[in-house]
Amino acid sequence: MQPVEAVIFDMDGLILDTETLAMDALVSAGAELGYDIPRSFCHLMIGAPADRCRELVVERFGPDFPLDRYFALQEEHLRALVAAGKMDLKHGVLELLDYLDAHGIARAIATSSSRARTDHHLGLMGIAPRFAHIVTRDDVTRGKPNPDPFLKAAEKLGVAPEGCLVLEDSYNGIRAAHAAGMRVIMVPDLLDPTEEIRGLAHRVVDSLHDVIAFLDQDRAKAA
Repeated sequence: MQPVEAVIFDMDGLILDTETLAMDALVSAGAELGYDIPRSFCHLMIGAPADRCRELVVERFGPDFPLDRYFALQEEHLRALVAAGKMDLKHGVLELLDYLDAHGIARAIATSSSRARTDHHLGLMGIAPRFAHIVTRDDVTRGKPNPDPFLKAAEKLGVAPEGCLVLEDSYNGIRAAHAAGMRVIMVPDLLDPTEEIRGLAHRVVDSLHDVIAFLDQDRAKAA
């Protein structure tokens, strides 16, 4: 296999410990509108593009559901949680970024979040400058599970897909990276790997610390 020339990160649940906050916000926004929205249903929206999330809600709760108000409230609830200091970096993020710096490996983000949310969250954490490029759902026509976000990130980095390693926690992200012709490592957050996902992923690891070990092995093979 071609050595890793660039690493493309997902954001929510991979860099930022935000998926639990997002699920809390979805549940509480529904409760404010008088709807009991199960957390298990909310998990279906992890890593899904915005239009698919809206479709899922309508399919479950019907065409009369106040869709726009619901997602506006979800954004308000999420921002309140973030403002309260509930958002953290995932374990191993800074160590992995330091490793990539030390070895001159390029990196980008490809996320299903909006540009506004992405810039806000990364700005709070102070790590946006550590990525050469950041691709959001606003930058592509088709989001994950389509390969477009990852292909866009690779294009911006100037690296062929086969030279990219993707780090993901969601099923749709794994599917998108595989469709892009990239190796992808799953670092599970709220979703456990299924048989399908294990078949698509190059590897499933416990944390970003394990990605450093993988990259060390990759560099040793290329030497």
